[in-house]
Amino acid sequence: MYHIATKYAAGGQSNSPARPRLHRAETLSLTRFFGDNLNRSDPSDPTHPTRKTTPLTNPTSRTLKLGLIGDNIAASSAPHLHRCAGRLCAVDVSYDLLVPREMGLGFEQLFGHARATGYHGLNITYPYKERAAALVHVADPLVQAIGAVNTIVFGADPADRPQGFNTDYTGFMVACRQGLGHCAPGTVCMIGAGGVGKAIGFGLLGLGADCIRVVDLDPAKAHDLAAALSTARTSANTATRIEVLTDPAQAARGADGLINCTPLGMVGIGGTPLPKPAMAGASWAFDAVYTPVDTNFLRDAQTAGLTVISGYELFFGQGVDAWTIFTGLPLDPAALRAKLQG
Repeated sequence: MYHIATKYAAGGQSNSPARPRLHRAETLSLTRFFGDNLNRSDPSDPTHPTRKTTPLTNPTSRTLKLGLIGDNIAASSAPHLHRCAGRLCAVDVSYDLLVPREMGLGFEQLFGHARATGYHGLNITYPYKERAAALVHVADPLVQAIGAVNTIVFGADPADRPQGFNTDYTGFMVACRQGLGHCAPGTVCMIGAGGVGKAIGFGLLGLGADCIRVVDLDPAKAHDLAAALSTARTSANTATRIEVLTDPAQAARGADGLINCTPLGMVGIGGTPLPKPAMAGASWAFDAVYTPVDTNFLRDAQTAGLTVISGYELFFGQGVDAWTIFTGLPLDPAALRAKLQG
């Protein structure tokens, strides 16, 4: 069972030092969550079991029609990333931004419209990742447990059910390893239990976090995610503690890492999920928001002396994995990064 944390030590203060050091540990393999029968947990790996059944057509035979469904996505860099990937792989790519309310359609209607009008695949972002999972076939047990998808491939045969994947958790793990090196995450305050929060929560388990403190405005969502993480922890036989709190500032006390998995800070939304004074004593911070890259949350964290990991790194990593899923073609991440920045 997970722990519902309601209070801390007497006086509500942590005994942690002002700048707690992250301990070093080997990262945990996500395959441990579901036993040895899960050969791979990286959905972009061509040998992953889900890749064997994904009905991909030859992307070099025609324009590869892709799109992103989400709200508030006008500033998304996803079209640029996939068009650049296409140029590197000699593939003609079209990539559309699909906003349900702007098109006068509900999410499920727009999903069906994309399938019927020749889209090869879709990326899904806030707030539709969990709803998308109900419309697709998910072969990976880990992604089934996450309960959210951000990458979808339509089959050449309309009778085939679309295939769903999650590249957020792999993108987050790569970003975290780059930012923290071999340091384990320690105790983490994670604010937001929606689609990206689910993926990052499982990523934290895979990285060997000591404790994950889940915070969300909707207590039911926080408890549901905590229960899913607790089940995965038990399957992996790991000691990661799972807690549910209602106050972000309280959850941040004594934490090593601070993570924003809410839309707060996005272009057009603004704000931050955590007041700057509550960051004191933490070691690192990650923001899943990447538009803008320099969010209020990360600016406050940097001012407080924390190691900052940009959400752009998650965006980049999940995009590379999604491209491989869409096309099956190899992509040089360094070359893509250079082209994006060129």
